[in-house]
Amino acid sequence: MFPATRIRSCLPVINPIIKQRLRPHRPFRQTTATLTQTKNPVQTQLQRTKWMNFRAIFTRWMPLGSVMYVSWCYIRASINYEISKVEIKFYEMFPFRITSRIWGKLAACELPVSLRGLVYGTYIRMFNVNLSDAAITDLTSYKSLSAFFTRPLRDGARYISPVPCVSPCDGVVLNCGPADTEKIEQVKGVTYSLEEFLGENKWSETNGSYYNSLLKNKDNILHQCIIYLAPGDYHRFHSPCDWKASFRRHFCGKLLSVNPWMARLIPGLFAINERAVYVGEWQHGFFSMTAVGATNVGSIEIYSDPELRTNTKGKRTRINETDLSNVSYKKGELFGQFNMGSTIILLFEAPKDFKFEFASGERVLVGQALSAAAKEFAR
Repeated sequence: MFPATRIRSCLPVINPIIKQRLRPHRPFRQTTATLTQTKNPVQTQLQRTKWMNFRAIFTRWMPLGSVMYVSWCYIRASINYEISKVEIKFYEMFPFRITSRIWGKLAACELPVSLRGLVYGTYIRMFNVNLSDAAITDLTSYKSLSAFFTRPLRDGARYISPVPCVSPCDGVVLNCGPADTEKIEQVKGVTYSLEEFLGENKWSETNGSYYNSLLKNKDNILHQCIIYLAPGDYHRFHSPCDWKASFRRHFCGKLLSVNPWMARLIPGLFAINERAVYVGEWQHGFFSMTAVGATNVGSIEIYSDPELRTNTKGKRTRINETDLSNVSYKKGELFGQFNMGSTIILLFEAPKDFKFEFASGERVLVGQALSAAAKEFAR
């Protein structure tokens, strides 16, 4: 046996040999990566934190989360999923007003002539735009996307029916029919409050319930027509009948999406969003026409009301009111325009036998007769 002192003297030579034999094999690329991390610790730290800083929340996580959430809402709408109040509040927290203002500025930027055909042509294919109805078919004549969105119609592109009340815009009917209660259907099975939508009745003498205070003739009832304008539709809207507007109320609300599938998920959507309500009278009594804003539709322009300013900075609960002194509108007259698609809501008084000529889900055009009963009144 070797003495202990002799073994201890051999350890400095044996230990490195044993460690080298027991050391696991490491690929050359890992060793290189390790050396790189050792040489650049500052760069490694930046790579770790670039997805966690304050700027990344707005430039990466919020857009990604918005896309994922809207996609999930679309899937749930297809399977008749009932959304919870917590999810609605979470959806309302997204900065749609800020993004809509940014989109409005981008859409108003003048495009180079060489890019106009490509940009507008892509938009036409994506949203199935019927350019043959436009007054100007040369795409290079539109300086910006906003100008293309609000393009005018050529003369004779729409036939204005001789009946008393016609469709004010091109679009898809979300709902139409009698509104004989203070809770009105925005789509089948989903309602919104009449009083929250129109606001306090300051244009007529109140008598009894809010619903009855709107009616001029107690034998009549209210009827409604909700028309959704898709991004590819004609974005101007017209007066649906001969009437006089006496009052305007602007609600500085939210700018949530008003797509049909979103309207099926969020109760009271039209009473939440920003909107410009015009109230007056027509041949049967009370008449109102409301332009509802939506995501990327922060700009609602009314030609006869230049003082209206939508999607401005400030509290969302602001309500601006203006007396219009009975401004007269003729049937088919240009009333206003949207940037991108949105919604027009008609609420009007008419006899109980007033029947709409079309049903929910059908497509209508400017000037199309609203109802078969209206034809009888026109005789």
